[in-house]
Amino acid sequence: MPSPARIAIPTATLPASGKLKIILLALAFLIVGGTLWYTHEIVQALHAKEQQVADLYARSLEYIASPRTGEGDYNFVFNEVINAIDFPVIETDNTNREIKNFRNIEIDTSNANPGWRSTLRSMTVEMDVIHPPILVTYQDTIVLSRVHYGESPLITKLRRLPYLELGVVAVFILIGYISFSYIKRSEQSNIWVGMARETAHQLGTPISSMLGWVELLREQARDDPKAMDTIRDMENDLHRLQKIAGRFSKIGSKPDLHEENVVDVITRVTEYFERRIPHMGKKVQLTIESAGNPNANINRELFEWVIENLTKNALDAIENGEGRISFAVSERPNHLYIDVSDSGKGIDLKHRNDVFRPGFSTKKRGWGLGLSLSKRIIETYHRGKLFVKESRPGIGTTFRIKLNR
Repeated sequence: MPSPARIAIPTATLPASGKLKIILLALAFLIVGGTLWYTHEIVQALHAKEQQVADLYARSLEYIASPRTGEGDYNFVFNEVINAIDFPVIETDNTNREIKNFRNIEIDTSNANPGWRSTLRSMTVEMDVIHPPILVTYQDTIVLSRVHYGESPLITKLRRLPYLELGVVAVFILIGYISFSYIKRSEQSNIWVGMARETAHQLGTPISSMLGWVELLREQARDDPKAMDTIRDMENDLHRLQKIAGRFSKIGSKPDLHEENVVDVITRVTEYFERRIPHMGKKVQLTIESAGNPNANINRELFEWVIENLTKNALDAIENGEGRISFAVSERPNHLYIDVSDSGKGIDLKHRNDVFRPGFSTKKRGWGLGLSLSKRIIETYHRGKLFVKESRPGIGTTFRIKLNR
């Protein structure tokens, strides 16, 4: 008989949604980078243009100082050159101490503001950092004055534009990322709910039928003790399947939470595994540590499912056949902590954030759903937290459940 086909599940590859997010982020950064570069080129061109105008202003002052200049030439300089300047300009003497003239600077020059000249001198220092001053000379030898100039309001706005664009793009990326993540979570939730309810529906009919057959077998084998023992085991397993189907039917609906003894729930699960661990060929010690009998609002069936999944995960991590699994329950004023520790192989640091991702598994035949389902039960239905508290390769792992009280 040919062996059944096995489905190979990738364990370390990035999911398609993760690749799509990376592509979108890379595209967004390329757009931002291109916009910044283009804006920088515009600013540099305007910067060069301002430098030309400032140089023309200085040459105009030289032209006015020339004895060959007529009155009509003055009018052309003042009307066509100086009035066209829209950036701040300060003219100082040849020693750079006294303010001779300034334009496009709003400052109070009345007696109520005696320090306006000092303010303008401070501005010349700031301007010189942006542009070196232009010297106004007479006959190319005698320095008459110095022209200091800053940037026009247009260039100032253009310099701020990339940061504004970057902020808009960042907000757009953030909104897109949140929307994409919300849609992805909604799709995953719908898949979970659909698969769980369909599984419960499909299991319900055959389980009920098998329970009826077991009851019929009990009537027929009443006088056979060995057969009765076998029938009781079959009935226990069927009740177990019935409980599992009931758990799946609760996925997607709001479960009823009741105050339950958490230690009692954990004890029920450990007793179930203690009877079955020897059949797995392993020697694993299960222990429960608690200072008292703390209670918490939980759904007993779903919470048992979480403890079972964490126990199965711990058993799979113990590869050498011998080890320990401990449950430590501790109380705080507003929270209840349950630490599930094992002496297994541990989790690599690079996989620490992937263990709860659906489909991730380090086992060859694993589906990678147990921890993901457990996290959903704790965080969605119980409003708690499930996370990896500590893990060291070769030493073991501790998962922590945090419940609100």
